Order: sequence, then structure tokens, then C-alpha cells
Amino acid sequence: MMSSSNFSREGPSPKIMNGNAAGSVSDADTRARTGTTVIHQSQPCLPLSKLLKDGDIVLLLTPGVAPDAANARNEPPGHITDPFEPLGKALARHHPWIRHVPYLPRNGITGTHVVHIRLATAVVFVISGPPRHGQPSQVAMAEITRTICDHRPQIIVACCDLRELGRLDALFPTIIQIPNYSPPELEAAADLLFGEVKKPSTGPNVQNLILSPKSWLCEVWNREHDLPAVYDLWCQCFPKHFHPSRFLFQTLLCRDGYAMHYVVREPETSEVVGFCAIYTSYANSDNEQLIGSIAAVIVRPSYRQRGVGLSLHNHALRQLSKIRGVSRLQLGSAFPRLLYGLPVDSPWEDWFRRRSWPIHPQSSEPGTGQEACDWFLRFGDWPATGPMPPGLVFRPCEFNEFDMVLNIVSRESKQKNNLGWYDQYAKLADTMNVRDIVLGLEGETIVAIALTYTRNNGSPAVDDLPWAGTIADDVGGVTCICITDERPNMAIPRSTIMIRLLDSCIRTLASYGMRNMFIDAVKWGDQGFQELGT
Repeated sequence: MMSSSNFSREGPSPKIMNGNAAGSVSDADTRARTGTTVIHQSQPCLPLSKLLKDGDIVLLLTPGVAPDAANARNEPPGHITDPFEPLGKALARHHPWIRHVPYLPRNGITGTHVVHIRLATAVVFVISGPPRHGQPSQVAMAEITRTICDHRPQIIVACCDLRELGRLDALFPTIIQIPNYSPPELEAAADLLFGEVKKPSTGPNVQNLILSPKSWLCEVWNREHDLPAVYDLWCQCFPKHFHPSRFLFQTLLCRDGYAMHYVVREPETSEVVGFCAIYTSYANSDNEQLIGSIAAVIVRPSYRQRGVGLSLHNHALRQLSKIRGVSRLQLGSAFPRLLYGLPVDSPWEDWFRRRSWPIHPQSSEPGTGQEACDWFLRFGDWPATGPMPPGLVFRPCEFNEFDMVLNIVSRESKQKNNLGWYDQYAKLADTMNVRDIVLGLEGETIVAIALTYTRNNGSPAVDDLPWAGTIADDVGGVTCICITDERPNMAIPRSTIMIRLLDSCIRTLASYGMRNMFIDAVKWGDQGFQELGT
């Protein structure tokens, strides 16, 4: 038998119906239309809040569908929103480590999805409805995902009447039904997944009245005295895989002439309760325009929503506005790479939007929060690349080619808005690390360039790119990949050149004893690597 209990929230009350008896779908249908419903559960995974620890990834797989017309009218012109974005954001309010990856019915579950599934602790698979117009079945894709999940909990969220999909209770251990994929229903589903009970307000919150937001004094940090406290604060605010060693953390922060960092202290104890990291760096080879980067704003959890972050944010903007030559502001840092930007589906996206930061991940316009991805590759998983296309050669850069490489990187960086790339290559001048640059040539023409680095080869790039080395000692890095648009044979696909370039990077890193590769800030996101078949 199934029992139900109501949770109060605005709109229809979501209902939980636990049980796995045969016929549970049809029994629940008449009540499911009024809200969010757990139709079937035979695995102990709900609420997710009891299953997950800090740093555990929840993978949200959603179908690629057109936005609802009513919701699309509320979006800015030219801005197409994923209709399931509200679900990702709502989940992130409960658990920050949400990875939202769409799947396309015509492409199915790809190798990219497999990688994400294997990195996840739990998988939420959304089905928008039955197949239409000859589309493949989303239920079939959910079955494939279930097989890949192995021991990982998989939760189905069906945005339709389950009778349209057939009997699912025999296929999936946990099924949630919502009437449609409007934002309120998706948010209700997120609340249900994490078991949040929203009680009606009975009056003002006394604590909020006492600890209302205010302006806080922002002080220049003292590297000798504040570093331990700031490092501890960083570790409080980020999952374990974002914890560099204290020495590395210090080298990333202490950049004389390029860094300005600020702290907020508790007035009575002088304890650091907030920190903001700011960098300035050259945008390109002209050495005229500077980028002002707010690399991080972090606040002790018990001091959030009290104005600490806002005080640091506004103080940082004021300080950057005083620096001559700063022509552009960036949320996140290019180099040194603390965080390239906000994590995908960050619960703080709306906070920064309200401070006039243009965050539109689906936009192709520079400076609007375009999605970038970091990728990790085990050399043993790299597929065989087959014969080299005629006319292509990949090899290390020679010293007499270095100036030519700098010119190409400078040109491509300006055209494609790759901030700070020129400096990463320029730092290799007059060092043996010039040969860490991998070139792709068509005849005598350089058509592709990549910069490799490892912790044990003395590369200056390591000083600015810490994350490969923090994963493991046998992880090398690849960064600042340039594939030119001025190629002699445009018939050779860009993806073919990329595959060969990465293959050569693997060989270079393997010569230093590396067995894995980390590629940072790939701007074309998941789709670029899906096309490569990796």
C-alpha cells in the first residue's frame, strides 16, 4: 500500500507516495496531476540530502527540447534558455555540486555522458514525454543510462502522465512524476528530491532582524598573518578536489604588482570571515589594455546573507576602477587560474546577475558567461587515431619557430577573445620549455598550437595553472589550444586537426612520465569533444 504526506509550498502541494507494489502507477495517477509525486521507490536514495557528502556530484541529464513559448517570451531577445535550467539551479540551492548535461534524442547517450555518469554519485534523468515525430524513446535512453550507472542511484523525473510512457516501475527503482516542465514544477521536484519541507511563514525571522545585511570594512590582506585563515576559509567554501596545498595556494595569491586581495574581519575577534581575490593582467600582446579579474569572493557560511560578500564585491569594483588601463572586468580569473568563472549551475548565479554581471551561458557573445569546461583524459582510454591525413605533421616547436608561434597566438587570441594566452606562451622565451609547445603543420604552415606542461619539467605555466598537478603527480596539462582559421587545406575538418594535436600532446606528456591529461577551459563545451568521439 502507498501512503501520502503533503508538503506546504506555493501552488499545488507536492505529494510523496512510497511503495513498489504492482499497479502503483495507475493508483497514483489521479492524485499526481495536482503536483509532484514519488510514484515508485525501491532504492533508499531519497532524500538525496542524506546520501550526499560535500563534493559528491549529482549528474542531471535532461532532454534537448524547445523552451515553452510562455517562458521564452520572458527571456531577453536572442537569449534561448534551456527549459530545464530552473531544475539545475533549484538542485544547486540544496547541493552546489550539480552537473547539468543535456542529451539529444537524435544522438543518444554518448561517450561524454558516460564520463559524467562515472564521475557522479547519483544521476537524475529527466524524461519530457513520449517520443514524437519519429524521435527515439527517452525511456530507452534512460535504460541505457541505468546500465551505465551500475551501483549509482538513478532517479527518473517524468514531466508527463506516466501512462504515456508505459510501465516504468519494473525498469527503474525510483520514479518521480511532475505534470510538466514549467519552472514551478521543476523547483518542486528539486525540493522533493532533497526532502525539503517548506513551512509557511508565521512572522518575521528574529535572527534576520538582528543580523540584517550591512556594510563591512574591507581591509587589504596581510599575506604573512592572513594566509592561514584565508586558506582555511577557502577549504570551507570549496569541495576537496579544489583544495591546493597551502604552498601552492600562497604562490597563486602572492603576485606582486598584479594582485590585490581584501578581507573582512569580525570586529570583535578580528577573525577573517570574508575574502576577495583580485588580479590585473594584460589582455593581449599590446601591453596596453588590462583585464581586471574578481577571481573569488568567499564568505564563511555562518556570515552569509549579512552583506559581507556584497561589501567585498563593491570594494573590489571600486579599486579596479581606479587602475589606469583596466578596460575590461572579468568574473573569475584567466591567469593565474583560481577559478575560470562561476561553476555551472552555481547557486550564486542570480546573486551576480543582480549585480549587473551578464551571465548567459548559452550565448555565443564574448563576455556573457559562455560555458567553458575542464577535461580529464586517461591515456589508456584514448582511442586509436588511425593513419595521419596527407600533408599533416605534428611535432615539438623548434627554437627558431618561437617568434612565429607568438605572432600566431597573438593574432588568434585577439580574434577569438582568448584573454591572457599570449603571456602564457611568451613566458617560455629563452627556456628549454619552448619544446613543450606542440605544433601542427600543413606543409610549411603552422595550423595548430598547444602548450603542454607538467610539474616536473620546470614549465612556467605550472605557476598559473595549478589544477592538473593537484589531481595527481602523473597528470600533465594542455592549455591555450589554437587552431587557425587560415589553413591551406580547409577540407581537413577542424576536429581531425584537434584529434591529431591532442594525440601529439599525449605523446609529449607521456615522455615526462605522465599517464593522464588535464585540458582546461575548453570554450566549446561538451559538444566539441562529442564531435571528437572522446
